[in-house]
Amino acid sequence: MTHALIVIDVQNDFCPGGALAVPEGDAVVDPINAMMPDFDAVILTQDWHPAGHSSFASSHPGTAPYDMIDMAYGPQVLWPDHCVQGTPGAAFHPRLRADGDLIIRKGFRAQIDSYSAFFENDHETPTGLDGYLRSRGIEHLTMVGLATDFCVHFSAVDAAKLGFEVTVRLDACRAIDLDGSLSAALGAMKEAGVTLS
Repeated sequence: MTHALIVIDVQNDFCPGGALAVPEGDAVVDPINAMMPDFDAVILTQDWHPAGHSSFASSHPGTAPYDMIDMAYGPQVLWPDHCVQGTPGAAFHPRLRADGDLIIRKGFRAQIDSYSAFFENDHETPTGLDGYLRSRGIEHLTMVGLATDFCVHFSAVDAAKLGFEVTVRLDACRAIDLDGSLSAALGAMKEAGVTLS
């Protein structure tokens, strides 16, 4: 069975000092680099928002980061401006090996956010990753990166629903843990059949 490593959003804005820093986010870099040679394919995802993206609190007067609003596709956390296309914050962490087989950019549509590596937050608009993996004959995915409770969580659940065998390496992930989001994410991943290791 062909096995791919999916490296989720290890970008400067999600690391200490970044606009939406995940605690100890940079601690995942060395473990991820070390495991890359063990896989048949390495795919990296990159949050890639246009300026003024609809998921930014700054786009909604009277709101603050981490407020929840209802969008056409459902509830949406409002975030600080982050990972704006072409900015240093959107770049991969400088120590991360970025010489994988494929880079998938997500969140580039101004009116919809994208946590998952597979679908936008409407759970319908695909990123193209599913087709790529199937055309390569890849059936088993190991996911690592940032953040455990958002982009890793949604990517892992979507992959399991699509029929992939999915493992999340928690030692190479870090979480935001917003109002219990980590516990909820771990439960949702287990329920979807994802292996947590």
